Amino acid sequence: ELAPGAAEALADVVAGVKAGQRAVIAGYTDSTRDAAKNAELAKQRAFAVRDSWTALGVAEGKLELKKPEAVENAGSNAAARRVEVVLAK
Repeated sequence: ELAPGAAEALADVVAGVKAGQRAVIAGYTDSTRDAAKNAELAKQRAFAVRDSWTALGVAEGKLELKKPEAVENAGSNAAARRVEVVLAK
């Protein structure tokens, strides 16, 4: 489920990829399960985003999966369950 405003942000990412940048994708989870299950959920969220973009014709070589650097416990559990995407050169 996309957050409000996500479609515009995703369009910016697709435009950046078409211009030669890479999209770095990281999945996150809340802290309600054990660490191993959370790591798998985060990975599956990132894979789902990657797979949706490759299905739309974005070259897989332009998409990089990144493991989150830290689990964030601040805020709501719903906000913690997310995927972040940034453009990189």
